[in-house]
Amino acid sequence: MKIFQREQRSLFGEILDWMLTPLLLLWPVSLALTWLVAQGLANKPFDRALEYNAQALAQLVIVQRGKVQFNLPQSASEILRADESDTVFFQVRGTKNEYLAGERDLPRPPVTEEEPPTGTVLLRDEEYKGIDLRVAYIWVRMPLPGEPSALVQVAETREKRSVLATEIIKGVMLPQFVILPLAALLVWLALARGIKPLHRLEERIRARKPEDLSPINHKDVPLEVVPLVDSVNDLLQRLDGSIVTQKRFLADAAHQLKTPLAGLRMQADLAQREGTNTEDLKRSLAQIGRSSMRATHTVNQLLALARAESAVPAMQGCNLVRIVTDVFQDCLPRAMDKHIDLGYEGASASTPGVWLNGNATLLTELVRNLVDNAINYTPSSSEHPGMVTVRVQADHFGQVLLLQVEDSGPGVPQSERELIFQPFYRALGTEADGSGLGLPIVMEIARQHGAQVLLQDTRPGHTPPGALFTVRFKAMPGQR
Repeated sequence: MKIFQREQRSLFGEILDWMLTPLLLLWPVSLALTWLVAQGLANKPFDRALEYNAQALAQLVIVQRGKVQFNLPQSASEILRADESDTVFFQVRGTKNEYLAGERDLPRPPVTEEEPPTGTVLLRDEEYKGIDLRVAYIWVRMPLPGEPSALVQVAETREKRSVLATEIIKGVMLPQFVILPLAALLVWLALARGIKPLHRLEERIRARKPEDLSPINHKDVPLEVVPLVDSVNDLLQRLDGSIVTQKRFLADAAHQLKTPLAGLRMQADLAQREGTNTEDLKRSLAQIGRSSMRATHTVNQLLALARAESAVPAMQGCNLVRIVTDVFQDCLPRAMDKHIDLGYEGASASTPGVWLNGNATLLTELVRNLVDNAINYTPSSSEHPGMVTVRVQADHFGQVLLLQVEDSGPGVPQSERELIFQPFYRALGTEADGSGLGLPIVMEIARQHGAQVLLQDTRPGHTPPGALFTVRFKAMPGQR
C-alpha cells in the first residue's frame, strides 16, 4: 500500500512566502491607485485653464439694443485655438438657446429640474463626434427682463491629460521595478539573519552527547522559541526520569532476584545429592517451591512498581467502595488461612461522595498492597486471631475520601515510618515474608492521584500498638 506523506515545508520559505506574496499582490493595486491619483493630478491644472477660458468668454457676452450678442476678436480666437496637443472647441448660446458662436452641434449640458447656477463654472465629461472631451460651461445672467441666462461652453480633447498622467505613472512606477526586487532581497537577508539563532540552537543540540539529558539553556534563543525550548526541556526531564526508573528497576530486579534464584539453585543441588532419601527430597522440593513463590512475588512487585512509576494513568470516575470490595473478596481466603479476622466498615457503593477521579487498575493495586501488607505483618493463630479492618469514609463537605487499613500487628516504630516507604526496606524485628515493595508502590500510586498517605498507631500506648494506614483522596464534586 502506497503511503502518501505530507510534504515538509521550510519555515524560512513559508515566512518568506507570507511576506512577499502580499507585497506582490498589492503591487497591481498600487498601480491602479497610482493611475487614479495621476488622473486627478493631471486634470486639475487643465481644468483650471478651461475654467479661466470659460470665464473669459463669458465676459464677451453682452446685450446691445435688447439682444444678446457675442463679440470675439480674431486674435482672441486664434489664441484660444492655439494648442499643439489638443483641439479646443467653444460654443455660445443666447437666452433663448439661439446659436451665437462656436461649434453649433456641441452638446448642451444635461437638463435638470433645478435652475442652473449662474456665474459659476461647472465641469463635465462629454463625447463629441466620437472624441472624449472635457467641458467647462457657465451660465451668464443677462440684464434683460426676467434676467435670463446665456450659455458659454469651452471644451478640449484629453491628449495632454493622458500624456501627463502617463508621465506621472512612469515617474512613480519605474522606480518600483528597482525597489521591489531590492525589498525582496532585503527581506530575504533579514529573515536569514533572523533565523540564525535557530541554527545555533540546532548546532548546540546536535553537539550534545547521547547521554546528556540536561535542560537546554535559553541563551541566544528568541523569545518566540522559548516555549518550544521549555517543552523540549520538559520532555528531556521526563525522559531522564524514565531512564532513571528503568535503571533502578534493572538494578533492583537483579539485586532482589539473586537471593531466591541462588536458593533455588542450592536446593536443586541438594535434591540431586539426596539420592533416594525421600524425606530430605521432599524438604528440598518444598524449599524450592517457597523460593519460586518468593521469586514470583518479587518479580510481580517489581513489575507493579515499574508500571506505577513509568505509566501516565488514564483517569476516569472510579467508585472506591467497589474497588475495595473486589480486593476484599480476593484477599479473604488468604486471611482465613492465617486465622485473621478480615472485615470491612464504612460507606456502601451507593453512598454519595465515594467516587474519585483515578485509574481503576492502579487503585486496585494500591488497595491490594495495603491489605496484603496488613495480613503479612499481623501475627495470628487459631487461639489468638489477628484483626484487619478496611474502611472507606466520605466527607461530603470537605470533598475528601478516606481509605483506611487497620491491623492489630506490631506497628511501625516512629523512627522507621519514613523508611518503610523506600524500596526494599523492611521493618526490623519482623519475620513476615515480603519483598519490601508494597508500600513504595502504594506511595507512588497515591502520588499520581494527588493523595496523601498517613501512618499512625491503632492503639497508642498499647502492646502491640497496631498500625493504621490512611490514604486521603480528593473526591469528585457532585454525587454519582
